[in-house]
Amino acid sequence: MNKNTPTVRTVEFVGAIGAPGQKPPSKLPQIAIAGRSNVGKSTLVNRLVGRKKLARTSKRPGRTQEINFFLVDDRFLLVDLPGYGFARAPKNIKKRWGRLIQSYLRDSQQVLGIVLLVDARRGFSTDDDLMVEYIEELGIPTLFALTKTDKLKRPARKKACEQLISTLGIDADQLVETSARTGEGIGTLLESLYALLESP
Repeated sequence: MNKNTPTVRTVEFVGAIGAPGQKPPSKLPQIAIAGRSNVGKSTLVNRLVGRKKLARTSKRPGRTQEINFFLVDDRFLLVDLPGYGFARAPKNIKKRWGRLIQSYLRDSQQVLGIVLLVDARRGFSTDDDLMVEYIEELGIPTLFALTKTDKLKRPARKKACEQLISTLGIDADQLVETSARTGEGIGTLLESLYALLESP
């Protein structure tokens, strides 16, 4: 991170919602983190805010079953959405997660943007495509983050980025290569979040 990169000073868990129709714990601006169950969302959230155990992580995908809200610097809520597309979850649970995510994104007036995570090793999935379609319908600004890039060698990383940019039809600056393990791209992603807060 360079000297101009924002630094998270304070962060705390301020609540969760587990059913459609429930309201977020605050009317502050919100930025949501979304992605498949095994994409490393909670680990990335922890790295973004500089805390090791703020968001619960697990080797078993699907650990996050509610929408969790974290108050950052008393300015905005960082929102950890339940992962989608986890094949081993019972169908009724997957449907409940889907309804919960859709209800929150549709009804909350404070969502400034979404960071959609895509696993560098697995690429863009059908579930990701459905999520992008829904976000586009709602007109919510979206930034894409390629996760776990440290697991790939440079040529494979370049190919993964090119494929995702081509598939989504986005500009290169809408995609950030990240690694929660090494910290790569975390500063860039954090800068993007704070820039979103400053946008009109």
